[in-house]
Amino acid sequence: MTLHIRPARADEIPALEQLIARSVRALSVGYYTLRQIELALVHVFGVDSQLIADGTYFVAEVAGQLAACGGWSKRRTLYGGDQMKAGEDNLLDPRSEAARIRAFFVDPAFARRGIGKQLLAACEAAARAAGFTRLEMGATLPGEPLYTAAGYRAVEHLAAPLPEGETLPIIRMEKLLPA
Repeated sequence: MTLHIRPARADEIPALEQLIARSVRALSVGYYTLRQIELALVHVFGVDSQLIADGTYFVAEVAGQLAACGGWSKRRTLYGGDQMKAGEDNLLDPRSEAARIRAFFVDPAFARRGIGKQLLAACEAAARAAGFTRLEMGATLPGEPLYTAAGYRAVEHLAAPLPEGETLPIIRMEKLLPA
């Protein structure tokens, strides 16, 4: 399997949104209720177009097919797609703040083949090259095993608010980058 990782393009947003929906609906079963999954697809999960504009959101392709997406950010937002944005997403200071690992989703047809791990390593390297020494994220429950295996540690359990009193458990995780 030859994997190609490259920056995502704005014209790919519809295809990325479809990949995200397939990923969440298949890989979140057993971690979240079906109601949480569907509400999160509308109110939390999705593409953050600012990451694409910043050149920090990537796609992983296998034989020309979108297999996964994910990125890192030099901005304050911890998690969530465009639908969660409400104003300016200010830049972080790499000398004192952690870059964000953001919006990782793997197409279920390509799950558990090491693609997420390779995409994560590419994001970590890019954040390091931009001067960051720490990373943090708002991890989903199905993503936690990948991130733990990659050296992240849980620091806080959060509950992303959803409509009608529902919440979506998220885990804030962090990692120090090696020098």
